[in-house]
Amino acid sequence: MSRHAAHTGIAAIGTAARPAARGSSHDRIYREIYDAIVEQRLAPGVTLPEDTLGQLFGVSRTVVRKALLQLGHEQLVEIRPNRGAAVARPTVEEARQVFEARRVVEEGIVRLFMANRPPAGLKALKAMVADEREAHRTHDRRVAIRLAGDFHLAMADHAGNEVLAGYLRALISRTSLIVALYQSRVATLCSFEEHEALIAAIEDGDAERVVRDMEAHLRHLEAGLDLADRRKPVDLAQVFGRSLPGEP
Repeated sequence: MSRHAAHTGIAAIGTAARPAARGSSHDRIYREIYDAIVEQRLAPGVTLPEDTLGQLFGVSRTVVRKALLQLGHEQLVEIRPNRGAAVARPTVEEARQVFEARRVVEEGIVRLFMANRPPAGLKALKAMVADEREAHRTHDRRVAIRLAGDFHLAMADHAGNEVLAGYLRALISRTSLIVALYQSRVATLCSFEEHEALIAAIEDGDAERVVRDMEAHLRHLEAGLDLADRRKPVDLAQVFGRSLPGEP
């Protein structure tokens, strides 16, 4: 598989997370919508009318509905009774839980990977970092968003536990929505140097160091999200520079 990975503000989504190619109309539409969501071409909250999508893809509303229901099962789309479907809008609490889950799942993946340190896995990670560096140089944001999670997913694929790899794919897909909603405008972009540091720790055979570095990496990514302030009550008087009647 060719790799053209790069990081923007977070490890968002990778080619390894892309649904497997299948042949039906429903699967084709599912893949089209899935890609548009994880590449952030469809923003959280955007409505997805069945009739419009059916006309665009030249299929019936029933076929579109089947694709949307599958995306809803994966929590990328919200199915709203009597209002149709829309791209999901994860809450702040959901965002926190996704990152908490990623830390737990990726610690397990790191430990499994380090138990064997498969040469093919290490080679794949090095190739991805080289491609990340190139994508960073060329400022290809769409490619960066689409492939930014490949490093993490490749480690999962080579760890040898398909269940954990499946959990991570789902979490990384949801991460893309979280980034679109909550990435801070002043956040430092995630750098491929952090992945290079992980590779160096892997080559040294220091499993505990890799675990620590991976946790620090994920916490750094989460720190680039504007979550804390959104949890605070809003003082409307302060926002509008006015006082309520009876207040000084």
